Amino acid sequence: MRKTILPGESIGILGGGQLGRMMAIAAKQMGFRTAVLDPTKDNPCAQVSDVAIFSNYDDPAGAKQLANCTDVITYEFENVDLGTVGLLEKIAYLPQGHVVLETTKDRLNEKTAIHQLGIPVAPFYAVTTKDDLKKAIKELGTPSVLKTTQGGYDGKGQLVIKTEEDLMKANDWVDGTIPYILEQWVPFEKEISVIVTRSTTGETAVFPVAENIHKNNILHYTVVPARMTQSVSDRAMKLATKIAKELDIIGTLAVEMFLTKDHDIYVNELAPRPHNSGHFTINACETSQFEQHIRAICGWPLGKTTLLKPVIMVNILGQHMEAIKENIGKYTDAHLHLYGKDEAKTGRKMGHLNLLADSVEEAIEKAESLNIWQIEKERSMSK
Repeated sequence: MRKTILPGESIGILGGGQLGRMMAIAAKQMGFRTAVLDPTKDNPCAQVSDVAIFSNYDDPAGAKQLANCTDVITYEFENVDLGTVGLLEKIAYLPQGHVVLETTKDRLNEKTAIHQLGIPVAPFYAVTTKDDLKKAIKELGTPSVLKTTQGGYDGKGQLVIKTEEDLMKANDWVDGTIPYILEQWVPFEKEISVIVTRSTTGETAVFPVAENIHKNNILHYTVVPARMTQSVSDRAMKLATKIAKELDIIGTLAVEMFLTKDHDIYVNELAPRPHNSGHFTINACETSQFEQHIRAICGWPLGKTTLLKPVIMVNILGQHMEAIKENIGKYTDAHLHLYGKDEAKTGRKMGHLNLLADSVEEAIEKAESLNIWQIEKERSMSK
């Protein structure tokens, strides 16, 4: 049953990381109270929420406590416990439901669902045993990518297979206990993503296409607008919108895609919540992805997604924190977002910086001039 959640009521968030934190900040700006469930004390979301429940995700008592103090519940990442989500559907209002989680938290389910919609994905093969791997390699060839079906992120649980040595390592991974998926390598020229939001009312809105540059399997920076033709951009947004509607998404969906030199688009992954590559929206769009998500689950009309200015969003990892602090005097036209994490470990996402400019090239130059990161220039896609 669809509800309209009004200012003064309370939003529950499963997960206390940076996405939950930015959801909570957006919600509080709109007049809501917030509660978070996460096992970690002083987590980023708890720091800005009215209520913090320190409980494991599979603890029914914690879930009931969250239900009792909130009017609507959402989640900040897809690896929450399905049993808890199922319980909350019965005793609380969780408009996103469990079905999309079952689809997106498992790569095999996800790829199958997208393929069944008639949307191109890399050819794939389910792998559990060494015999499965042998058959998959024979069918898909190399290079290919072996991935765990659940739990992997930022390159974790993934192995690119190009050589006999890689194949031997893959054989060591596959021992019959953990399910994998083997995907044929897509020779892409760009990695892009589209953030689309769908409300409980069925209204849908899509943000401009983002171009993503990764370093060591972690998103390094995002530039918007993506450097591609308008026709390709329109096609990417239509694909994302189709997926959101066909999978009956409520809230925010990030659709990661590969773009080839021939302008073919392959959908790579889905994330049913706000996404790292959408952080540019906080300062560069009329409505941020976080406010949009809150609007969607609360039954409000969706906000405009117009890009105000070209932007670069650069991730701040643990190894960048000292330089970030030393350069604060230079942030006259930059927007600093830190997540409140206690320990700055190498490779750990600690925050991000949004820099707006009159062009993507100028935004990249501004980021380079800070001498915090080495911004690796990418070729623009020709028409």
